[in-house]
Order: sequence, then structure tokens, then C-alpha cells
Amino acid sequence: MTGAGAAEMVEKQLRARGIRDERVLRVMLTIPREEFVQPQFQENAYADAPLPIGYGQTITQPYMTALMIQLLELTGTEKVLEVGAGSGYHAAVLGVLSRNVISVERIPELAAIARENLRRNRLDGNVTVICADGSDGVPDERPFDAISVAAGSPEIPPALLAQLSDPGVLVIPVGGRFDQDLRVVQRKNGTITTRTASGCRFVPLVGRAGWQEN
Repeated sequence: MTGAGAAEMVEKQLRARGIRDERVLRVMLTIPREEFVQPQFQENAYADAPLPIGYGQTITQPYMTALMIQLLELTGTEKVLEVGAGSGYHAAVLGVLSRNVISVERIPELAAIARENLRRNRLDGNVTVICADGSDGVPDERPFDAISVAAGSPEIPPALLAQLSDPGVLVIPVGGRFDQDLRVVQRKNGTITTRTASGCRFVPLVGRAGWQEN
């Protein structure tokens, strides 16, 4: 399914909406997204929409995945932290585009699914999935050259900012429980700047520095 579906996704959803990083486009053309969704949704794997992956979570819309990763401006040498592994697709793309990835997932069952999806598709060589509170980051592995957060937070978690290298880039949805602004936080020469790239809608970041579970 990767061929035609992925090609249409890249041309009509990504390139047509302003994704210009050819490395990102090339990787999303080749990674089989259908391998990271539930069987009943595989025919919609390349649709312009998020899809359920179980446990109240979703796989991010392809365009938003591409936009977030493009904003990180990866060159292939970076150590990356991902918060919100989900089914592992975002981590798979990050893994091809960077030196290594640590992906954090708070739901044990999803962490196991992400590991298996990455292993089955031989995309786990430089990607490690751990089960933990993503809003805490992974202090023992800091600093990170790039941090990508695939869940909406009421604020930028201080722990993530503390674990960002100099220079470094953090991309995170910030705002309400279901409607946020996609923020790009850059640290360079000791100075932190923040800008908004777009509006977005992600599931809530649940954790000590995020939203509390209901």
C-alpha cells in the first residue's frame, strides 16, 4: 500500500501545503504508515486526518507530523527526544532523519505496540521507546538537540526546556486540552525565543507538568 497512497499523501497533503524539507518528504514517502495503524483503519492510513490507535490516543495527521519534523530542521546528527510515542510512526520518521531517538510513552500497552511496530519494520536500530511520564522528559539522557512533543500541554514543561541543548529546538502544542498553538522554542547562545507555527489539535499531554488524568 505504501506506493500510491504514500505518493499521493506527499504530493497532495504535504508538498501542496508547504512542506519543503525534501528529506522529510522522502522518508514519509518510504515508511509504510499502514504498519502503524490498527488493521481496521489501514485503508485510511494515508488520509489527511488522525486515526485512533487505541487507549484513547491517535496517530497524528500526516501533515502535522511533517510540519513538526520540518520545524526541527534535522540534519542527521541530532539526539532527539520524542514525547508521545503512540504507535511509533513519528519516532520512525525521526529515527531515519537523526542520529538517535528516545521516545517516551506513558501508556504501557502503547509503548509495547510502538516497539513491536518499529522492530517489525526494522526501524528500531536507533530508536528506544520507554514507558514514563513524558512531561518529565528523560533527565538521564540530556541534553537533547531536538525535542518533539505529540500531545498538547497547558504550558511548556520546565523539565523539557531544561533538557534542551544549546543550540536546540523544541516543538510542542501549547494551549487547551484539545485546541493548541504549535510552538517552536529555540535555544541559541543562551537565549530562548518562542514563536507560533500554526494552530493544532492534539490529545492532552497527561503528566506532572501537563494535564491531570480525569
